[in-house]
Amino acid sequence: MSKPHFRAGVITVVQRPDGQVMAFERSDLSGEWQLPQGGIEAGETATQAAWRELEEETGLTDRDVRLVEEYDGWTVYSWPDSMRTSERIGQAHRWFFFEPLRDDVEPTPDGSEFSGWRWIKPTRLIDLVVDFRKAPYQQVFGV
Repeated sequence: MSKPHFRAGVITVVQRPDGQVMAFERSDLSGEWQLPQGGIEAGETATQAAWRELEEETGLTDRDVRLVEEYDGWTVYSWPDSMRTSERIGQAHRWFFFEPLRDDVEPTPDGSEFSGWRWIKPTRLIDLVVDFRKAPYQQVFGV
């Protein structure tokens, strides 16, 4: 039996030159928004996971965006007690920043995790993120 730990994952940020980011509304929680994220699979680098998660959740690929930066360090948050398991107590993420290759880049939300999307200022996105995720978003966006 393993000790409870933080799941290692990635968060992807598609950001326009004007600073707005591509935010996604959760399918299961109407009115709650976030960035695409997911776990790093065995044998996969964090960068590979970022590209895979971005494509799985948004349909965007290297034909639509380019990787421009990786946030220096990990962000960590604990899950509320109701979400914890005997194995996992929260998540630790590497953040990857992408920029659109064209002005007309549009994602296709996966329909299972995300139902909608929009361009939004990071400060507004932080207001719409579930409380237990706010601190990492504030850390990365310097708010």
